[in-house]
Amino acid sequence: MDSSTSRLYVLKRPHADQLSRTLSRDYAAELNPQQLAAVEVIDGPALVIAGAGSGKTRTLVYRVARLIDCGITPGSILLLTFTRKAAQEMLGRVSLLIGPRGQQVMGGTFHSVANMLLRRFGRTIGLEPGFTILDRGDAEDLIQWLRGQLGLNETGKRFPRKSTILEIFGKCANTLECLEDVLAEDYAHFSQYQEELQRLYESYNATKRQRQLVDYDDLLVRLRELLLVDDHARQVISNMYRYILVDEYQDTNRLQAEVIRQLAATHENVMVVGDDSQSIYAFRGATFRNILEFPQMFPNARIFKLEQNYRSTQPILAVANAIIAEASEKYSKTLFTHKAEGPLPKLVQAVGENPQSRFVAQKILELREEGVPLSDIAVLFRSSFHAFDLELELTRCEIPFVKRGGFKFMETAHVKDLLAHLRIVHNPMDTISWNRALLLIDGVGQKKARDIVTLIQQSPNPAETLRAEAGRAMAGLHRLAALLEHLRCAERSPSDQVNQALDYYLPLLKDHYDDYPKRLRDLEHLVVMAERYARLDDFLADITLEPPDESVVDIEAPNRDDERLVLSTIHSAKGLEWRCVFLIWLVDGRFPSSYSFLSPEDLEEERRLLYVAVTRAKQELYLVYPINVYDKMTGSVLSKPSRFLDAVSPALLETWSLVEEDTSYAWRGW
Repeated sequence: MDSSTSRLYVLKRPHADQLSRTLSRDYAAELNPQQLAAVEVIDGPALVIAGAGSGKTRTLVYRVARLIDCGITPGSILLLTFTRKAAQEMLGRVSLLIGPRGQQVMGGTFHSVANMLLRRFGRTIGLEPGFTILDRGDAEDLIQWLRGQLGLNETGKRFPRKSTILEIFGKCANTLECLEDVLAEDYAHFSQYQEELQRLYESYNATKRQRQLVDYDDLLVRLRELLLVDDHARQVISNMYRYILVDEYQDTNRLQAEVIRQLAATHENVMVVGDDSQSIYAFRGATFRNILEFPQMFPNARIFKLEQNYRSTQPILAVANAIIAEASEKYSKTLFTHKAEGPLPKLVQAVGENPQSRFVAQKILELREEGVPLSDIAVLFRSSFHAFDLELELTRCEIPFVKRGGFKFMETAHVKDLLAHLRIVHNPMDTISWNRALLLIDGVGQKKARDIVTLIQQSPNPAETLRAEAGRAMAGLHRLAALLEHLRCAERSPSDQVNQALDYYLPLLKDHYDDYPKRLRDLEHLVVMAERYARLDDFLADITLEPPDESVVDIEAPNRDDERLVLSTIHSAKGLEWRCVFLIWLVDGRFPSSYSFLSPEDLEEERRLLYVAVTRAKQELYLVYPINVYDKMTGSVLSKPSRFLDAVSPALLETWSLVEEDTSYAWRGW
C-alpha cells in the first residue's frame, strides 16, 4: 500500500452528556454525590476513602457496572478482594445491575489470582503448572523437617518453634524486608540465632523451589518475581487487566502493594477502596502506610471520600468521630447520617469483672423481652480471654451464644491427614504430605518415615518402593501403595478420589481420635465439596486458598438454639453489624492493651480498633468497663476507663453506674 494514501482515524470517547443518554442505569439517581463522583472515574488512579458503613461495596459494584456500561470489555477488569465470597457477591450484584456481562469480570483474592497467573506464566521462573500449595501446617512441617536435616533441633531451649519460624519467614515475605531486619524489629530475643535461621531460611526456599512447592506467601512472592524479571509476562498480564479495583486496601501489606503496582505497569487504571481508620491487621503484616502513601505510588491519583453512613444513628457516629479525630495520621473525614434520632451510647461502670458480666447478661435478656432477636445483638472484646467470665454467666442464665474462633477447618488434623494422600497423587515430590501419610501407619516413626521418603524420591515408582518394605509396618505400607495406585486412575473424579481415600483412612481415624464420629462429618463434607470439581488440582488449590471457616469439632454443641447471641473479638467482627453492641473491658491496660503503651504505632492501631468496634452498632451501643481489677500480667490495678474515651465529650454519652438490688446481698466479685 502507498503510505502517502494512509490516514489515521481517531475513535473518540463519548462525552458525559452522551453517556447519560446511553447508559443502562441512572447512576446519579441511585448513588449519593460522593459515591457517584467515585463511580464516574474511568481512566487513571483513584483512592476512595470509604468511612464505616458508607456504602463501600455499593460504590465498587456500581463502578464495575458503569465501566462495562461505558464499553469496557468485562474480561479486562480485575477485582481483587480478601475473600472469594466478597468477590462473588460483588460480581453477582454487578450482574443484577447490567446482566450476565458482570460474570465475565475477573474477581478473586490476591492469592487465588496469583495462583492462576503463576500456573499460566510461571515456567519462566521455574514453576511448573502442577506445583503444590502448602497450607500453614504443611509449611511448618517442612520447616521442622529441614531443621532436623540441618542439625538445628539441639540448638538450644530458646530456639524458636516451627510456627514462630514460619511467622518470621512470612514477615520477611510480606514486608519485603531481609531476615536480619525482621529479627531486629520484631524478634530481637532470637537474634542470637540469626545465622542458623538464615541457613534454615535459605534451605526452606531452595527446597520449595526444588520440589515445586509454594507456601501461602510464596504465591505473591513468586508473582512479584515473575512480574519483575519477565518483561513479556508483565506486559501481557498488565494489558490483559486494564482496569484494576482493590477492596479493603487498608489491609494490604507491602508485598501486595508492590504486586498491584506491577500489574498496572502498562497503565495506571487502579482504583483502591478502603478506610485508613479501619486498618487493624498489623499483626498479619498489613501496613497502615499503604493507604496513606497511595498518592506517592500513583502521583496522579484522585482522592474521593465517602462520609455518609447508612448503618448507625448520629449519636453513635458522634462518638466514633470523636475517637478517631485524635488519630495522629489520617485522612480527615466526618461520618454523618440522615438517621439523626437515636439513644445516646451508654458508658457503663462496673465494680468488677463479674458485675460487668451480670450486667451484660441481664440487659440482653431485657432486650430479648423487648423483641430484639439474640442474633441482632453482639458482645465485642479486644481479646478472646476477656469473655471467659461472661461465657460462664451466659451459660448460667441459659442464653445461647456462639463465639467466633476455634480451629479452622483446614487446620484440623483429620482433614490434613486425608488431604495429604491426595496431594501425594497430585505431586509425588511433596515430601511433607508423604511424611504425614507415613506417620499414620502403625510401625512407622519419624526416622523410618524420613528413610522411606528418601527412597521414594529416588524411585520412579513410589508404590513399588512401599511394597519393598518389610517388618512391622509392611501391611500398612502395602495398603497405602494399593490406595495410591487406585487414586492415580485418570478417569476418577475428585469426589471419587476423596471417597476412596476416606475408605482407606477411616480405620486410622478411629484409631487416632476418640471423637471420630464428629471428625468423620468433616471428611464427609470434604467429599461433597469435591463434587463441584472436575480436576483434582483445582480442588486442592481452592480448598487451600479459600478453606471453609469452621469445623464441626469446634462449633457443635448439644441442644443449640437456632437464635444465638454473638460473642466476637473485634478483629473477627470487622465488616459486620448488629442492632445492639456491647463492648466490654473498655479499661486502660486491657483496651488499649498494656503491650501497646511502648509503641506509638501500636497505640494508634488500638485506637482504630475501638473505632471499628463502635461503628458495628446500628441503634444501641453499650461501652462497659470494670474498675479495681488486679491485672496479673502487669501487677497493677486497672481502674481507669480507656484513654481513648478522654476525647469523647460527656454530652455524647449517657453514664450508668451499677448498683445491687439488695445491697446486703454479698454477690461474688463485689
